[in-house]
Amino acid sequence: MKVDSILQAKGRTVEAIGPDADLRLVVHKLASRGIGSLVVSADGRHPDGVIAERDVVRGLNRHGQRFLEQRARDIMTRNPPTCTAEQSLQDVMEIMTSTRHRHLPVIDAQGCLAGIISIGDVVKYRLGEMELEREVLRDAYVVHR
Repeated sequence: MKVDSILQAKGRTVEAIGPDADLRLVVHKLASRGIGSLVVSADGRHPDGVIAERDVVRGLNRHGQRFLEQRARDIMTRNPPTCTAEQSLQDVMEIMTSTRHRHLPVIDAQGCLAGIISIGDVVKYRLGEMELEREVLRDAYVVHR
């Protein structure tokens, strides 16, 4: 299974925000859209960084109330790990595990945003695959009894 399968099912929309965005807006977008990360992009096409919920928590811990006076560029993870639509879910799971990132921007051959996937997306697809395998094995067992 490839990343493209997930994108076909969930869509290719990427929630992005500019690097100069106020962190109040960042927090509002994360909360109101029920998402765990935002891609930071100056041009809306190329990822400059990612802001995840854990970046917000760490920033609040480090800066206290002054945290909300900062900009997205101040707390974003620069050069986040990415993947392509052609990569396997196994590759993506290895990237997420080794880098400890729960969200990966998907980029195309020109380095432009083509989507975003989360660990939840990967787990959902893997569970679907396992359920299908279970049903096939069960049916094969019933036929050969």
